[in-house]
Amino acid sequence: MPFDSSKRSDSKSLTFIFFSFLISLIATLGSLFFSEIMNFIPCSLCWYQRIFMYPLVFLFLINLLFPDDKIFKYAFPLVVVGWIISVYHNLLMLKIIPENLSPCVQGVPCSVDYLNWFGFITIPLLSFFAYTSILILLIMLKRKNKYAK
Repeated sequence: MPFDSSKRSDSKSLTFIFFSFLISLIATLGSLFFSEIMNFIPCSLCWYQRIFMYPLVFLFLINLLFPDDKIFKYAFPLVVVGWIISVYHNLLMLKIIPENLSPCVQGVPCSVDYLNWFGFITIPLLSFFAYTSILILLIMLKRKNKYAK
């Protein structure tokens, strides 16, 4: 089935969805690279963040192929929950929230620092950037569609 751009309000919407797809795909492939290639064992919070990121790849891809202006309604709850988990994980990493409030009771502690680029970029921070970027793109999409009507 060919792409039908008549169902999408304009090319700006397509751009927002495409970049959201790209960010979620990079985040998904990055998390798989860290766990499967680099053998970094994910903590519980990392698993929860993955649970909310992985479906976004498919939602945005399907929306690119079959345009639907309701993508905000489908993707926004997943992004917000993933973003909240990411914020909590980063607060644990920064020691703002004590380790005893961590859900990681077995296996790898949630504060383990597998990656530390430039002294501050960690895997949870990368997840936070991905979720925040997608959240901003979805809000921009929603506002653009609201004012277009």
